[in-house]
Amino acid sequence: MAEIAHELAEAVSSADAVPGSGWVAGVSAGLAAALVVKAASRSEGWEAAEGARAQALELRDRLLALAGQDARAYEHALDALERRDSSLERSLVRAAEVPLAIAESAADVALLAAEAAEAADGPAQADASAAAALASGAARAAVRLVEVNLVTLQEDERLGRARRAADAASEAAGRALAAQP
Repeated sequence: MAEIAHELAEAVSSADAVPGSGWVAGVSAGLAAALVVKAASRSEGWEAAEGARAQALELRDRLLALAGQDARAYEHALDALERRDSSLERSLVRAAEVPLAIAESAADVALLAAEAAEAADGPAQADASAAAALASGAARAAVRLVEVNLVTLQEDERLGRARRAADAASEAAGRALAAQP
């Protein structure tokens, strides 16, 4: 496990533009969803555990796929910026849409994690609370990327959607962290 974590940290630490913060946000939220899977799998007394587990698996896979999409969209945006061609605005919009999807999916993870923190069995509640906090942080990070990529379009509705998702994730994290074991 330590070797895998070290390899990921090395990749992120490189001087290369990718993987960047959008990829990290997507992977972080995906790992938060994996913690919800773990909490649901370890909670025999939670009636809705199987449904939560299935939903968390779907969110995990979606977020990991979005992380890859974000890396590709960011590379395209950097290329368009370097060329200063007519595809720049389209590339920046695409580079904003993926982190928006990450923010919204991370909010879904945080909400599901809050439910798990309130309903899971004993020790699994801690995993669920941690998942909510991680997902909330990932949502906030993704919002920042939406803001940066849409800097010339301040009134864009995607900014509001991203901010609402991050606020929902933050509220869910607060709820999860307040759940009593």
